[in-house]
Amino acid sequence: WRAVPPRCRLRWPPQLRPPGGRWRRRRKMAAAAAAALRAWFWNERFWLPHNVTWADLAGEPGPPGSGLQYPRAGHVLSAFPLALGIFAVRLLFERFIAKPCAINLGIQDSGPHRAQPNAILEKVFTSITKSPDGKRLEGLSKQLDWDVRKIQRWFRHRRNQDKPTTLTKFCESMWRFTFYLSIFFYGIRFLWTAPWFWDTRQCWYNYPFQPLTSRLYYYYILELAFYWSLMFSQFTDIKRKDFLIMFVHHLATIGLITFSYMNNMVRVGTLVLCLHDASDFLLEAAKLANYAKYQRLCDAFFMLFGVVFIVTRLGIYPFWILNTTLFESWELIGPYPSWWLFNGLLVTLQILHIIWSYLIIRTAYKALVRGKVSKDDRSDVESSSEEEDVTSNSTKGFFSTSSNGSNRINGHVASGQWTEEE
Repeated sequence: WRAVPPRCRLRWPPQLRPPGGRWRRRRKMAAAAAAALRAWFWNERFWLPHNVTWADLAGEPGPPGSGLQYPRAGHVLSAFPLALGIFAVRLLFERFIAKPCAINLGIQDSGPHRAQPNAILEKVFTSITKSPDGKRLEGLSKQLDWDVRKIQRWFRHRRNQDKPTTLTKFCESMWRFTFYLSIFFYGIRFLWTAPWFWDTRQCWYNYPFQPLTSRLYYYYILELAFYWSLMFSQFTDIKRKDFLIMFVHHLATIGLITFSYMNNMVRVGTLVLCLHDASDFLLEAAKLANYAKYQRLCDAFFMLFGVVFIVTRLGIYPFWILNTTLFESWELIGPYPSWWLFNGLLVTLQILHIIWSYLIIRTAYKALVRGKVSKDDRSDVESSSEEEDVTSNSTKGFFSTSSNGSNRINGHVASGQWTEEE
């Protein structure tokens, strides 16, 4: 073929021409780029201590057939189908368990007063603004021949119309209360027999060659799957002002759990998870009592939640968790790049603990001054309707929180929220 002059060679039509070297080169370049990216991301000098490689963690730590292995990145993929299963269980739980309980407690599925149908105001509400200013109110007043206060009342009713019912909030809180309580007792039962629960230096002995037991695996993956389910459900749950903050928080939580699993920091990770689970179910219990109109029980649960939160987040967490991750690990294994990142995230979490503790203390102080909690910084509704919703001082206290208000290896308990409604 090479001996034939170019002008005499057979040339294929473009549509029948076989793939040339150009396409093979592109595929090779793409494969090389993917391999380089993979090698950069899984750089052993970032993830692992000195003189440790991924090949060292690929084998089984126990005898053949023991079922023991080290954590592997592929394990976290099992959290996705489990998260979908948790979300499905939640829907069934809220429908067949939480809702009958709410009805038995006298909680009705009735929403707020609905606004009078008006095409012009509805168009303004959906297309322009949910809280018109004075100039727009005057224009609408002239156009409709309505009093300005009547138009303001219409917009307030229309905003309240989008609020979830007490029954919906009760079912959502009852699901979270059930899960938080269950996972907390599972964690305590598991860690009670774990040596690192009583001696945190056990988290770093022979690290990272620490085998992954089945109970530890299920505990970690279940927590990860639950937070993925919160990511899914956040778009269908009660819409609150802190939606974006909680979305970023869930991403950070998932990232921390996944990160600590991949580099086998699961022992100290279980301590962080269990410590944060200790107060979450108390917050949900306070909300349930409030929805059922047991005000004294609600206040008692909230005060208990505040005490447990402050003790665990400002006391046990820095002197137990941060002490072992910062100082004991430095002594036993020494620092390396992912060690710095992991501890940086945990210290950032401690800063969030301080902020949330301040909010809780401020809410508790208001409760003591007024006799019961009446308002806090966040609400179940958008900020556009907040101003109208807190105008009446004669309304009763109403408890609400961020739709997934609980803070774990991630950092996510927000203070109890108390808002006023008409």
